[in-house]
Amino acid sequence: MSVLRTGTLELRGRRITLRPLAPSDWDQWREVRISGRDWLVKWEPAPLPGSPDPAEDRRVFAARCGARDRERQLGTGYGFGIFRGDRFCGEINLSGIQRGPFQNGYVGYWIDHLCAGQGYIPEALVTLFRFAFEELHLHRLQVAIIPRNGPSNRVAQKLGLRLEGTALRYLEINGVWEDHYRYAMTIEEWWERRPSLLQEWLL
Repeated sequence: MSVLRTGTLELRGRRITLRPLAPSDWDQWREVRISGRDWLVKWEPAPLPGSPDPAEDRRVFAARCGARDRERQLGTGYGFGIFRGDRFCGEINLSGIQRGPFQNGYVGYWIDHLCAGQGYIPEALVTLFRFAFEELHLHRLQVAIIPRNGPSNRVAQKLGLRLEGTALRYLEINGVWEDHYRYAMTIEEWWERRPSLLQEWLL
């Protein structure tokens, strides 16, 4: 269920809370990004040449938070930090929302290497899916994962996301055009599987 606390959107799972990152989160975010750099960057797009690093500049991180706030206000994207209590564990983002006949959004996520393997990402995904389908009324969500990214693929399989196929050279990741498995869920599938997903991950 989403709640508004002091004007901030929060999505609550069983153990975790999803909320937009704020400039005050920079110290924790920076520590996780720097300590887990080797764990994370191999699965991420390379930064544009000359672009500043949010992990090295508090002002750049604050601008990043502001950009996510504007996306949320426009309804084009919803970015959340994943928190266990006050501890920052990672991020999950619903981006590229398209309305009209498509009603689609794209989901991406990453987790602190010290928090991996504890079920936080599946819980965060189910929490986000409930928000996207039941409050934003999207029809379809898509998750794209590099085939050799075993942990992320196991998350999608654990949740029973439907594999639609392989998109060849789909995204440029760390300087290489990588194939991606495309997983998806529609709102019809959500309502069919909602009781079991909530029981396993949220209730």
